[in-house]
Amino acid sequence: MNGSVINLPVLVLNQNYEPLNVCRVRRAMVLLIRGKAEVIENGRGTMRSMEGIFDIPSVIRVVYFIKRPLLQRKMTKLEVFSRDKYICQYCGKLIKEPTIDHVIPKRAGGLHCWDNVVTACIPCNRKKAGRTPKEAGMPLLREPHQPSKKNYHIPFNYLHSHIEWNKYLHQ
Repeated sequence: MNGSVINLPVLVLNQNYEPLNVCRVRRAMVLLIRGKAEVIENGRGTMRSMEGIFDIPSVIRVVYFIKRPLLQRKMTKLEVFSRDKYICQYCGKLIKEPTIDHVIPKRAGGLHCWDNVVTACIPCNRKKAGRTPKEAGMPLLREPHQPSKKNYHIPFNYLHSHIEWNKYLHQ
């Protein structure tokens, strides 16, 4: 298998078509060969191996139901960026190098929690400079909130490059 092909992301669905996670083509192929999953979407062509010719999956579904409890989402930079869709919450620009901004600055008693952190671009973060949005004259586009509980996380950058996944993701 080509090294770049085996590292492509594959959406993994539960038996009931709910998203479970994202794996690589290599792992998906193991699940398919062992009969633990089936190909749902194949928009990438085929690949050859000693065992034969196989579809390169984009979406697979496990053939047995995997029960998982709803987990509390941990607050990390990536989770905040994903919640805000990599959009600066002050100017509305899509950003490649986002920063975290505390709406109420820590020095003013602001907490490091879901309801007080947003994604910001570097220029807006510098412009706000440790003030509240009102003091800086920079209203938020959207109030920060804790994201909903769900059993999966799909990195935001995959959502634009894998459009065939969207019909399986309940956003």
